[in-house]
Amino acid sequence: MTDAQPARGPANVPPRDLLRLTLLGLLVGLPAGLVAFAFFGAVHWLEQLLWDDLPEALGTATAPWYLVLGLPMLGGVLVHLARMLPGDGGHSPIEGMSMGAVRPRDVGSVALAALATLPFGLVLGPEAPLIALGAIVGTWVTRWAHLKEQGGVAIGVAGSGAAMSTLFGGPLVAGLMLLEGGVGAGALVIPLILPALAASAMAYLLITGLGEWSGLPMPSLALPDLPTYESVQARDLLVAVVVGVLASLAAHLVRSGATVLHGLEVRTGRLLLLVGGGLAVGLLALLAQALGADAEDVLFSGQSALPHLVGEASAVTVLVLVVAKGVAYAVSMGAGFRGGPIFPAVFLGVGLATLGVVAFDMSVTVAVAMGTAAGMTAMTRMVVSPLLFAGLLVGRPGLEALPVAVLATTAAWLASAVLDHRLLLRRQRSDEAAAATDGASSVAPPGAVLPAVRAGTPAPDPGHPTSTVPGAP
Repeated sequence: MTDAQPARGPANVPPRDLLRLTLLGLLVGLPAGLVAFAFFGAVHWLEQLLWDDLPEALGTATAPWYLVLGLPMLGGVLVHLARMLPGDGGHSPIEGMSMGAVRPRDVGSVALAALATLPFGLVLGPEAPLIALGAIVGTWVTRWAHLKEQGGVAIGVAGSGAAMSTLFGGPLVAGLMLLEGGVGAGALVIPLILPALAASAMAYLLITGLGEWSGLPMPSLALPDLPTYESVQARDLLVAVVVGVLASLAAHLVRSGATVLHGLEVRTGRLLLLVGGGLAVGLLALLAQALGADAEDVLFSGQSALPHLVGEASAVTVLVLVVAKGVAYAVSMGAGFRGGPIFPAVFLGVGLATLGVVAFDMSVTVAVAMGTAAGMTAMTRMVVSPLLFAGLLVGRPGLEALPVAVLATTAAWLASAVLDHRLLLRRQRSDEAAAATDGASSVAPPGAVLPAVRAGTPAPDPGHPTSTVPGAP
């Protein structure tokens, strides 16, 4: 018999260390959840102040044109100032999702850049700042517990998972996102995920409550008043494939446009690009309003605008919203604002599916399911997490729509793979030196990434690590 290397898996992690990390995950869950709740509260308070209270004080029912233009521009100035602090405002959305390490000293820059982006109308979501803030909480606990590197990685991921669970409706979506992003960690993904699941469950108890305590007030993800989807129709399956392909094309165009815009920063300077990006987003909102859409449906992440979108009866208006939102999304991402890429992508996917509702009298419920799954898959390259997230959005009325959402996810992933392959071939035909220079930044890398264990190294104990935490690949 030949000698074989010992299996690399959870059995190689001492149970005592794994138990300790899981208990620390439970400990991280509460403060990370509270930080997420405080962040959401600040975002919603600022948004109401700027877009409801301020117009009312000016004597108008909705934000006048000069606020639609001025507030995103002001956000650009504030993001520039926040990014001057240590940490550069956190992870750039143009690089996809990341679970990379975040230093505690970066907390001010991360929080301020996000608060200067999200409530000021820029088209990005809250997930990336939440991941960073949760990781910072995990890092604080790591230092308090005197953990070494790999143990710190696990607790940092736990903090991120706890914060994500407050946004994505519980520990399941957060856990699956971490699992899908952690393929590079191999068998060690389970020891990394266990503390994160424990932290996510503990954080979500802050939302659901415990015993007679009703929990902290957080908006529900499920869309209200969706009709029950009774059975799958052949027409719906065909539309799901089309929506998946179109969502992948939209995501590709957004990433490519954002990358081109980001490249202008060297010539224009960061401040000018941020302020110009804010102006462009405001102009897109006003243009959409002139064409019959609601300007505020173009602004922001798009999460709260989904009921308005699926209730729209005009195909022209839906198309205006999709195009304006997509361009504003690319501008917000490429100009240097800070936020996450998921919710605007979901808006685009649902918008494309809503065209099927208008054209073919398709069920609104199945449109939300297929659009959510296709949009999230196209932007992140995940496949299971988008399906679960789509199920949470449609709730019980949309359970029968999940097979259709699976088809939309499959089409979006395959179409994205084709586009990526064609891009790779074009790179290979270009000059090798140029490809080495800009190939890593041509398209945002997909998905959230857990720490990958380097090949050829023994499986580390959580308390005695040998690997590092990469960012997005």
